[in-house]
Amino acid sequence: MPETASLRTRREFLRSSLLGAGTACSMPGFVAGTIAALQHQADGRPAPATGPDSRILVVVQLAGGNDGLNTVVPFADDAYHRARGPLALPARSVLKLDDTTGLAPALTGLRALYDLGEAAIVEGVGYPNPNRSHFRSTEIWQCATDADAHSGTGWLGRYFDHACAGAPNPTIGISLSDQAPQAFRALHHPGIAMSSPEMYRWIHGRDSALEEAFAALNAPETGEPDGSGASIDMLAGSPSASDPPSENPLAFLERTALNAQLSSAQVRAITAKAGASEAAYPAGGRLAQSLRLVARMIAGGLPARVYYVSHGGFDTHHNQGGERGTHQNLLRQFDEALTAFVTDLKNKGLFDQVALMTFSEFGRRVHPNGSRGTDHGTAAPVFVVGGRVRGGRYGHAPSLTDLDRGDLRHSVDFRSVYASLLREWLDTPPGSVLGRDFPVLPLIG
Repeated sequence: MPETASLRTRREFLRSSLLGAGTACSMPGFVAGTIAALQHQADGRPAPATGPDSRILVVVQLAGGNDGLNTVVPFADDAYHRARGPLALPARSVLKLDDTTGLAPALTGLRALYDLGEAAIVEGVGYPNPNRSHFRSTEIWQCATDADAHSGTGWLGRYFDHACAGAPNPTIGISLSDQAPQAFRALHHPGIAMSSPEMYRWIHGRDSALEEAFAALNAPETGEPDGSGASIDMLAGSPSASDPPSENPLAFLERTALNAQLSSAQVRAITAKAGASEAAYPAGGRLAQSLRLVARMIAGGLPARVYYVSHGGFDTHHNQGGERGTHQNLLRQFDEALTAFVTDLKNKGLFDQVALMTFSEFGRRVHPNGSRGTDHGTAAPVFVVGGRVRGGRYGHAPSLTDLDRGDLRHSVDFRSVYASLLREWLDTPPGSVLGRDFPVLPLIG
């Protein structure tokens, strides 16, 4: 064991040799990429570009099943008003896109982006043989499978694996949540999940017992052959993260704990370096605060290709309400957060680097239930927003008279939206991620 090992903690050793070949080969790509960005700062050089061609995808999940009919509203269709009754939005309140269709009154910011050509509306998005279970339908969307198929990896995880293959310091994805979404599941390069940069820790930042247990792995070396600590030689020479089973279990745990703690420190350093937001985000909303953090991480040069955030509450079985009800309040929270995020990116000169996509696991049924709400349905709209997005409307508004057992029929397979963003935005062959080809929409200009 080297002489310095008895005098330094493992963390100090790793910090002194982070960019050395011995440790870099076993370091997760996220940590290596983050440290490289900070090294550029320390040397007075600009941070490396984030993602391929500096392009970043932000995914916003409208969790619970967003009511598409009261989001993109067929206000001129008598069948809509007959079916929806008191839940129908009056034509006078709808933000009209043309003579027949408009956006919900809560979506004033999205409407402004649409008018600028910076927002695309994809109507009637779904998949064949739809499933009305929250868990199963979410799994289908996140894994990008057929309704009768299953996958151990998510569509973004497969993108990470494809995009990072062979890269020395691959940059991956960040989910602002306590648990990574199924979409991030990967064979080799999964993203990370954190509730905030300040709280990001190995496994769970609010579990002090776990933190203490893993912090114990960073105690100074004693040099005693009692199994209480692995030597730095073993740590530095451990196999890569892609092949942990062949590694000594203690060394694997030790290296994982070190890398997680280091990446935690570097994430906090980069977000602190980004400085204040350049937009007024609404107070108190989780989505708004998540998007504010995403903007800070992008501005700070964090080398992530995908950010994932969620906005919940859309399972409106009860008292959904009309233009001033629960559903419109949820859309208003989304709209205010989106507007602040876009303003922030524009003020930072970063809007052209970002494409933001929304999705929900399904829409709602056409007719209300007996509780002044709507039950699980099928097709719903998807929004895509960005500086290089080709704004407009895509797909077809679902018919309200040609229904499938009371549900809307989809006109666009959700995997076509994924394929479009993979090919046109992330510069990745869609078939390598989705397993086969789907029609590509001209969403990117």
